[in-house]
Amino acid sequence: MPSTKAYLDYISEQLSGLDDVRFRPMMGEYLLYYCDRLAGGIYDDRLLVKPVPSALKMMPGAPKEIPYEGAKEMLLVKEVDNREFLCELLQVMWPELPDRKKKTRSRH
Repeated sequence: MPSTKAYLDYISEQLSGLDDVRFRPMMGEYLLYYCDRLAGGIYDDRLLVKPVPSALKMMPGAPKEIPYEGAKEMLLVKEVDNREFLCELLQVMWPELPDRKKKTRSRH
């Protein structure tokens, strides 16, 4: 079941205290980028983030869930109603997130 626009709008509003948060639609779901780094996404109206050490530390015991078939496990964020927690979570995760891959054009 694809995520709803209402849930996307809610999470977007919860993260409105941060600059440079964006969502990219992807097959009925939404990828979450913070300062140009992929942090997680919205899948089936669930906010999931990459299981980097800082996220594991902030959410000990967070359930690990698969966003879609064949994907790696991610952490379920249960505290979506807590704006300060969500903003802090992304801020502490950012240094541990991989840089965005640059698209390279092949020359033939």
